[in-house]
Amino acid sequence: MDERQQNLKGHKLNINNRNTATITGVNQVLSFDAGEVLLETEQGILMIRGTELHVNRLTTEKGEVDVEGKIDSCIYSDSSGYGKSAESLFGRLFK
Repeated sequence: MDERQQNLKGHKLNINNRNTATITGVNQVLSFDAGEVLLETEQGILMIRGTELHVNRLTTEKGEVDVEGKIDSCIYSDSSGYGKSAESLFGRLFK
């Protein structure tokens, strides 16, 4: 096991019937709208895509987020490459 894996805290993603998701180990909510929720977790960047998505509960102290809506996909990316890709993502969103 490498040093990075040993330093990670717990992270859990629980999806029920593709309608609700409970996520723990969330460091930061990067962005959210009705079609996409972007979270920085202990295991990397998590992108949840779907329709009519709502962030129902956000507890930053505990690192917990509840998302509701029709969930179509969940995609992880490594947080080490986050800087440049996120800038271009945010740049594209706000143009």
